[in-house]
Amino acid sequence: MAGRFGGNLSPSARFFVLAIMKADFSGTGLACIRGERLVFENLSFRAPAGEALLLTGPNGSGKSSLLRLMAGLIAPATGRLDWNGAPVGDDPDAHRARLHYLGHLDALKPALTVSENLEFYAALHGCDAGGVGAALAAFDLERLAATPARFLSQGQRRRAALARLLAAPAPLWLLDEPTVGLDDASLGHLAAVLSAHLAGDGCVVAATHAPIAIANARRLELGGGP
Repeated sequence: MAGRFGGNLSPSARFFVLAIMKADFSGTGLACIRGERLVFENLSFRAPAGEALLLTGPNGSGKSSLLRLMAGLIAPATGRLDWNGAPVGDDPDAHRARLHYLGHLDALKPALTVSENLEFYAALHGCDAGGVGAALAAFDLERLAATPARFLSQGQRRRAALARLLAAPAPLWLLDEPTVGLDDASLGHLAAVLSAHLAGDGCVVAATHAPIAIANARRLELGGGP
């Protein structure tokens, strides 16, 4: 993407360029080896703009490994990832700029307030703090904005971590068990945020054991563990 549109695009500018392009994220013939164990092989997927891909399957089936592979945190043993038909490996920096990855850890700085954590995350992605207010509101965190993260409950921490998705724009969201620790009201907030992202031609890939109430979702069932 840098070669075609210029290497000086900010993450937010890249987001809008990619949205116009109707992003299409896909993988073909993927295999993953972790600790000398073959986790999966010959795996293919497609996550076009406006549709969610839900990864399901038992523990050990490779859902988290596949998300980390999609995020560029580990390399596939075989196969390739493509963004709009171009290999992701040709420009890994552009791929990192176009995605948000939320793993099992909330990765909040305990000494910073909820608002400061979101501002820090936005700055890390080259964005100003203009989206922080909307991010707080989307996950009902406004009354906790000035609370240091170390005082949050598990569910509040998870909501604060999810709010980072809105603090800085990115077309591709990779989410590992985003519903963990959320009550019914928070699950509703999450579904609304995901639905809005998809309506704006965003891409969502989520590993989940729990149902997520969003339309335009396809499922990819991974096999059992060893």
